[in-house]
Amino acid sequence: MTDATPSLRPPRRGRPPKAQAQLSRTAIQQAALSVIDAEGIDAVSMRSVSRILGVDAKSLYHYVEDKGDLLDAVAEHVLEQLRPPAATDSIDADLRAWAHEFRRITLAHPQAATLVLTRQLSSTVGLAPVEGILEVLRRTGRGPEEAVHFLRTLLATLIGTLLREASAGPTFGTTDPAGIAERQATLEASGLPQIGLAAPYLARFDRDREFDFTVDLIIRLATTPDVTDQIAD
Repeated sequence: MTDATPSLRPPRRGRPPKAQAQLSRTAIQQAALSVIDAEGIDAVSMRSVSRILGVDAKSLYHYVEDKGDLLDAVAEHVLEQLRPPAATDSIDADLRAWAHEFRRITLAHPQAATLVLTRQLSSTVGLAPVEGILEVLRRTGRGPEEAVHFLRTLLATLIGTLLREASAGPTFGTTDPAGIAERQATLEASGLPQIGLAAPYLARFDRDREFDFTVDLIIRLATTPDVTDQIAD
């Protein structure tokens, strides 16, 4: 009777041997991204990720240090899907290609957009896009310091545009004809003169057109000779 007792006990909690063998940083990245895609960033925790993997939450700490490291890992995983555009003889075309590539990976996982666009990563994967854009900006004749200022300005503008498109949606406007008409009527009835004049344009929002306008604007800024001297003056 004593010998049979252990077999009646419930199995020990923790990762099973099969899950343990399959556990890796890549598997954790993919599981965390699936949580974000389904429920958003706030739903990510060691417990929610381990539940998908069928392991004990403690086992994740062999691969990620904490939740911050886990979120960095997800950002890196998404950035690994970025395809660096091949350089051409056109600075305009190269900056435009980088912008559209950032947009592609952002919209592929819109719930993870804030991670991809705002996490400060120090890994090669995280720094590779920065290197690529700096290389293009240096071809405009700017030195390292000025190129960094432009990089930060371009990224801030691009990040704001992509975050709005991926998660927040337009402050004003829609693509639905009925919604456009309703919104336009509301804006025109606001009693604010400039809002009333702009109502037909505030009421509609074309994502592709807005993105292209933003990219055109930042490329014009980046490729205008001596623009920093004009700003300083």
